[in-house]
Amino acid sequence: MKMPSLSWINLEWRWQRFFYVLIVAEVPFTVSALALFGIADPDLYRTQLWQEGANHGWNSDPIEILYSYANYAPINTPTPWNQWITTYNVIIAVLSMFVMLVKTVMYITDTFPPLLSVIIHGTLAALYAVSIDNQAASDYSDPLHPSKYPWYLTRSCGAPVNPSLKGYCQQAQGAFATTVCLCALFTLHMVIALICCRRTRAQKIELASEKSDFESPESTFDDKKWDMEMNQYPRTPGTTGGMKTPMTPRTLAFNTLDGALPSRRPNKDLPLRHHIAMGNETYKGR
Repeated sequence: MKMPSLSWINLEWRWQRFFYVLIVAEVPFTVSALALFGIADPDLYRTQLWQEGANHGWNSDPIEILYSYANYAPINTPTPWNQWITTYNVIIAVLSMFVMLVKTVMYITDTFPPLLSVIIHGTLAALYAVSIDNQAASDYSDPLHPSKYPWYLTRSCGAPVNPSLKGYCQQAQGAFATTVCLCALFTLHMVIALICCRRTRAQKIELASEKSDFESPESTFDDKKWDMEMNQYPRTPGTTGGMKTPMTPRTLAFNTLDGALPSRRPNKDLPLRHHIAMGNETYKGR
């Protein structure tokens, strides 16, 4: 099975300034999201805002959850007032902060290609889109007081809202706005990276030219010519017909002494050389 070619993917950024601009714009929103979601966790003002909406008839009453459990008929907590959405927002805020630091270092060191940017920012955009959907979810648990959106997203934080909850109301609004901005930024990151992944016409022509030069008959002829020229030089002694141990006079002498090869001389005693300290008897073998 032939593997699909990935030659159409560009591994270089086309507009480097856009990346730095988006990173600079991403920093304050990421820090704000981490601070707002961290402050709201686990339940700083969520239940209070829920109760405030119930006091004005804008949504269900949290007391109904307690009544349903007391009557052994539990109902699910509405999504915008559920604890898990607050925890989810904290997790994605920490994740986006980590990704922002890592990808900045990788981009500076030229190890962050556009294809990787598409995958990472596409994932982050999807996570924040889920957060937006959950923060703006409806509350139909009370048929008498249905709520299509949380009241703090459709109303102001002024009167008739309790003045003591004005700050919490503004924090909830700010957290939702920050989520929307981060989702838009990550989507823009992904779109720019997708555009950079596609090779331009000039890059395609250059790639085709390099490929044709590599596969041209001239390059094959040059390789054969190089092999023919190398064959003209004498081979290393002892390597003809395959790699062997070169045989030199020194090697032959050592092998003879070790008994590995037979001696070329007849098997007879070698006469001792005459030394000045030896007498004639020693020299004659007496």
